[in-house]
Amino acid sequence: MTLALIDYGAGNLHSVDNALRKAGAGDVIVTADADVVAKADRIVLPGVGAFRACRDALVAIPGMVEAMNAAVQRRGVPFLGVCVGMQLLADAGEEFGRHEGLGWIGGTVRRIERADPAIKVPHMGWNDVTLAATSPLLEPGEAYFLHSYHFDVADPADVAATTDHGGPLVAAVARGTVIGCQFHPEKSQAYGLSFLSRFLEWKP
Repeated sequence: MTLALIDYGAGNLHSVDNALRKAGAGDVIVTADADVVAKADRIVLPGVGAFRACRDALVAIPGMVEAMNAAVQRRGVPFLGVCVGMQLLADAGEEFGRHEGLGWIGGTVRRIERADPAIKVPHMGWNDVTLAATSPLLEPGEAYFLHSYHFDVADPADVAATTDHGGPLVAAVARGTVIGCQFHPEKSQAYGLSFLSRFLEWKP
């Protein structure tokens, strides 16, 4: 099984690569080659930073978005988006203006609004992951979060898990062979490694 970990200059690649290998991945290819992604058996899109910067970096790689669409949307390859990699699944993001996402899961990435001034933004640290639906990959537990923007999902059926930070925020989304997590599995110790291990074995 070949797993393509997409290198577009916007992810914590070393930590994600290490976590995938600890979770049992044997053939991880860190790549910016669209052809490798198009032929991969599984794909992971990490992401750290602003939505716009990540989107622009991904789109700047010749053929990459087309390769992702071909593999995931047409071939049904299992796909995992992490943090901003999850947010890029949305129709659009509102960080530094409104910018188009991949449009795989309907919704908009918006800034976390604080009704209570005691609530800090960014949402940073360990927090509960609460399942919104039965999932073959997710379990209730605690994971590590670091984000100022959240995925406002259009269809509640696409929400796989939530967390609470002055109100519910989406912790994970899922549709078909696509799953995305707002938390960082590579920083979530045993919980994160267990999640990645299930992704590696997932046969949707």
